[in-house]
Amino acid sequence: CPDPPRPEFADVTAEIYVPGTKLYYACDSGYDRKSGQHPGIQCNSGQQGASWDYSEFECIDEKMSLPTAPTMELEFTQKPEIKTRSPAPQKHEDLSEFAQKDFCGPPKTVPHASIRLKKPYYVGQVLHFKCQSGYDKRPPTSVSSTCQKVNGIIIWTRLDLRCTNDS
Repeated sequence: CPDPPRPEFADVTAEIYVPGTKLYYACDSGYDRKSGQHPGIQCNSGQQGASWDYSEFECIDEKMSLPTAPTMELEFTQKPEIKTRSPAPQKHEDLSEFAQKDFCGPPKTVPHASIRLKKPYYVGQVLHFKCQSGYDKRPPTSVSSTCQKVNGIIIWTRLDLRCTNDS
């Protein structure tokens, strides 16, 4: 998909992800990725539906001189990994080749880390837009946009969102 629409003073989120989507964990300021761990995850489609494929990932305090995390964080990382399952299969009006397949739900959270999306978005991805704090929606308001293939051209559906603080 091309770059999504970017309305001024609005934030974008996604509730479900198309199989093939890759996301990356990034450690918050003051924390580093534990040596040897890969930050990437991918939404994969299988016989049981779509699920995230996780690798081990942990953010540790930069000030720690030892390569291992404190006991409290070790307890967290030793829990069995649970794959995020998609909600009930989503029904779409033949948006894409993924129309009949499951989608991945939100990925699991990792302490002291945030999620980053690296391109591309795939056909069928729906993005939701929300005005930032202090800004209000002005009509007309359409708060989501979908990547679609129309007459052989990949486009984002029209987004009519204007965020303003009237100043």
